[in-house]
This record gives sequence, C-alpha cells and structure tokens, in this order.
Amino acid sequence: MAVPGSFRRQPASRGLVSHCTHHHIVVFLLTFFSYSLLHASRKTFSNVKVSISSQWTPSCLNSTAPELRPYELWNSSHLFPNAEEATLFLGTLDTIFLFSYAVGLFVSGIVGDRLNLRWVLSFGMCSSALVVFSFGTLTEWLHFYNKWFYCSLWIVNGLLQSTGWPCVVAVMGNWFGKAGRGFVFGLWSACASVGNILGAFLASCVLKYGYEYAFLVTASVQFAGGVIVFFGLLTSPKEVGLPELGADEDEVSVEEDANRPLMGNDDVDDDDRNYSIQATDNDNQPKAIGFFQACCLPGVVLYSLAYACLKLVNYSFFFWLPFYLSNNFGWKEAEADQLSIWYDVGGIIGGTIQGLISDVLQKRAPVLAVSLLFAVGSLFGYSRSPNSKRINAVIMAITGFFIGGPSNMISSAISADLGRQDLVKGSSEALATVTGIVDGTGSIGAAVGQYLVSLIQENLGWMWVFYFFILM
Repeated sequence: MAVPGSFRRQPASRGLVSHCTHHHIVVFLLTFFSYSLLHASRKTFSNVKVSISSQWTPSCLNSTAPELRPYELWNSSHLFPNAEEATLFLGTLDTIFLFSYAVGLFVSGIVGDRLNLRWVLSFGMCSSALVVFSFGTLTEWLHFYNKWFYCSLWIVNGLLQSTGWPCVVAVMGNWFGKAGRGFVFGLWSACASVGNILGAFLASCVLKYGYEYAFLVTASVQFAGGVIVFFGLLTSPKEVGLPELGADEDEVSVEEDANRPLMGNDDVDDDDRNYSIQATDNDNQPKAIGFFQACCLPGVVLYSLAYACLKLVNYSFFFWLPFYLSNNFGWKEAEADQLSIWYDVGGIIGGTIQGLISDVLQKRAPVLAVSLLFAVGSLFGYSRSPNSKRINAVIMAITGFFIGGPSNMISSAISADLGRQDLVKGSSEALATVTGIVDGTGSIGAAVGQYLVSLIQENLGWMWVFYFFILM
C-alpha cells in the first residue's frame, strides 16, 4: 500500500541525523578542501595574468629581480612584442585548459569507477601541483619562456585536474544518501567558490614578491592536500564497517530508498524497479557501467546540456568579471578582484538554500526552473548596474545566487541522484562516470563560451554579452 509523501519524508529526514558519524564529517571536509585547492590553482592563474603579461613583454622589467635583468637584455629575449598579444595567448591558454579538462572529465569518470577513488584523486592533486609549479615557478627561475612548452603543460594540467570533480562527487555520493542530499551537497558544492576565494587570497599575499611565488605557494598547498587525501580519505562506509547506503532501508517499509533520485517517477510499478542495467552479481561486487550506458540513463543527457549552458555563464563570470569591472567602470584591478568575490558568495548561499528547498519539496527540477527565471531578471539588472561598488556588489551577489545555485546543484546533488537511480540500483560505480559526463559536457560549453564572449564583446559590446548570457 502506498504511503503518503508526508509520512515517507520524516524517516528520511531523521536518517540524515541518526546515520551521521565523525567519518561523514571527515569525508565532507577532505573532499571539500581537496577540490577547493584544485580550484585555487586555477584562480591563481587568473589573478596573476597582468603580472605574467608584463613579464612576457618588453614593456617593463622583471620587478622581482631588476638588478639581474638589464633592460637591453630583457628586450632581446621577450616572449611577445606587446601586451595585447600576451593577453591573447593567456586567453588561448584558458581555452586549451577548458577543452583538455572537458576531455579529461569523460575519461576520469570512467577511471574513477574502475580504480580506487582515493588513489585517482590523490594522484591528480599531486601531479597537477607539480605541473603548476613547473609552469609558473620553475620556468621563471630558469628564465625559460616557450609558448609550446606552456601550452603542453596546460593541456596536461587540464587532464590531471579533471580527476578531481568526478572522484569527490562519487565519494560524497557513497557517504550521503537522498535524505538531505540537496542541502548537504548544496553546502558542499561551495568548495569551488571557496577555492576561488582561497586562490585570490594566496596570490595577493605573495604577488608583491613575483608571480612565480603565487604559483609556488598554491602548488605546495595543493601537493600537501593530495598527500593528506591519500592517507586520510575513506571512499565508502564499508571501509570502516558501516552499512552502505540503502542497506537497512528494506527493514522499514516506510523509509525511502536513499539511492533513488528525486527526479524519478513515483508511479513506476515495483516490478519495473527491479530492472537493472547490470547483470546480477552474486558476490555483491557490482561492476562499473559503460560510458554509453551512463549516457542512456534517464536525465543524464538533458542535465548535461543544461549544465553546459549554465557553466558557460558561470565560467564567463569567473574569467571575465574582473576585466569587465575594470574596463567598463574604470576601477582599479585590485578593487575589481575583491569585488568579484561577491558573485561566489551569492553562489554559495544559493546552492545551499535551493538544495534545502529541493529536499523539502522532494523535487529538484522545479527549484532549478524558478531560479533560472529569476536569473534572467538579475542578469538584465546587472547589465544596467550604475557606477557604484556597493550597488554592483549587491546585484552581483543576487546574480550569483540564481545562477551559481542551480549550477552547483546540477554538478553535485543532481549528478549523485542520476548516478544512484533505480536502473543502477546497488552500484556506486556509476557515480563517477555520470558526474564526468555532466561536468565534461559543461566544460565543453564553458570552453566554447570563452571564445564567444570575447568575439561578442569585441564586435557588439558588453550589453550583447549579457543578452547572450540571458539566452543561455
């Protein structure tokens, strides 16, 4: 007999609290800060672009060691003739990184479902830290400047950093079930925004000594984080003898399956729910599903396409917001960098509150749809923001709330829902693959968007860039 939804939700809500242990807290914090450190290194690169551009052109001396760089010697060995070409190359590096990152996500998701998630995540963090150190610090110490070498390193960095998101979402999905998943993942998905803030803070603290030290500090912290993850992260409850998600729910008929997604059909017959993409495995060691099987799961393709549009807007704000504030309002670069943080603050609050609302309503899609309707209005309002830092920050935070919130939900809570639905019931080995597909498609959209934004801005102006964001 069907149980009314109001009675079915109560046990799930109590389960979130009763089943939470100190292991859950440790997993939450380790996965949160591991991805924050990966994002911090990306933000560091964005924040030191002006210094790098100056270093690669003959417009100024190397401020870190002027006595070792006579002006004539520096002019004879510069990498670009002017700042415009240097800036264009830095933008090319952004596009190269995003495309390699997108390709890597599709592969990393499959690898994460077949190897130990802790090993893959730790390897990606430590290896990426070494690449970042080589790119920004070692080349400067050795005075070695080569465009092809920089491109090669950034391609490798994109592939290595792609191991992060599928692995951390899969680990979180193993530990936290549907009960409260929207709120928990909404709060946890702030890791990217916290990483942006952390990267900006680390870079600003040491940038006066030279941009190479910003890369050095970020890479060192990220490498140390990778070592901690290797020795401290538990990828699933069974590693410490705790029951896996859904293991005890058959004992109480009124409790909902923690692995069942919120976007599922409640009217599906019980006989249909027994269907599984995977063959029955008697040894209780389910195998990872294939890439095309994951693409065929309900909702995966549609949410991937939606996330491509949202991530395009999100990353455009990430890469272009400080430049827009300086270019459009004439504000100093440091002031623009500090002001851009409010977009991330809005995204953090939006992801948490909207995730909580989706838990209460037991539905995610309506929350996303309503939020994106408000996002259209906030984008239109922000495009007409007056030359006032306070008003601009408020509208920016509102825009981040309605855009960053849905983006965080799709990339975390909804990806976990999609990877734990009935068609792959009992198999956590679909989580990383599905997450890689969703985030990989989103990264392709973000990569294409960076080129389109620069093209639209150059030919039509910033107002048409915002119209493009509204369309997305």
